[in-house]
Amino acid sequence: MATKAAKKTTKKTAVTPMSDNVLLQRVEAETTTAGGILLPDSAKEKPKEGLVIAVGNGRLKDDGTRTESQLSKGDRVIFSSYAGTEISVDGKDYLIVREDEILAVIA
Repeated sequence: MATKAAKKTTKKTAVTPMSDNVLLQRVEAETTTAGGILLPDSAKEKPKEGLVIAVGNGRLKDDGTRTESQLSKGDRVIFSSYAGTEISVDGKDYLIVREDEILAVIA
């Protein structure tokens, strides 16, 4: 008896930031110290470094025009400690921050 292969449908969820918001994915925290000591999850600090996943279409100015973002997809950035809103989409954790909460781009 022949069996039919089930069709796999993958539903792709897209998150598009609005205005001057940026979608980031945090870079993994270090698991060991410089001296080689293993850190438990409770002792790890949330990383303040992330990877830009998506960028909004820019801040709307008073004259109706939009400012172009200084960031682009793939940039590695440093952001302030309490910046943004944490979200989870399809089992992955992201952070939505305003562009002015990003402190630097790592070259």
